[in-house]
Amino acid sequence: MHLSQDIKPISYLKSKTADVIHTVNENKRAMIITQNGEAKAVVQDIKSYENLQNSLAMLKLILHSERQVREGKVREQKEVFDSIEKKCFS
Repeated sequence: MHLSQDIKPISYLKSKTADVIHTVNENKRAMIITQNGEAKAVVQDIKSYENLQNSLAMLKLILHSERQVREGKVREQKEVFDSIEKKCFS
């Protein structure tokens, strides 16, 4: 993070909205917006946001899977594939 470039006051966002959008899309870095000296919002390009959301969804799936393994809620691979074949080809 380049703090001198990536943190801007809300007045900057208000007066240079198009520039902010262009900047975050060009450099793929989020911009932190402050109000009264406190961080209040983040402006981020859409692709980076989508990647972040996809990463979070994947982490949730991993955590859910790990919990199921700890609880013994697992099946043998052959059993799963046999079940799928039976449903699809019967």
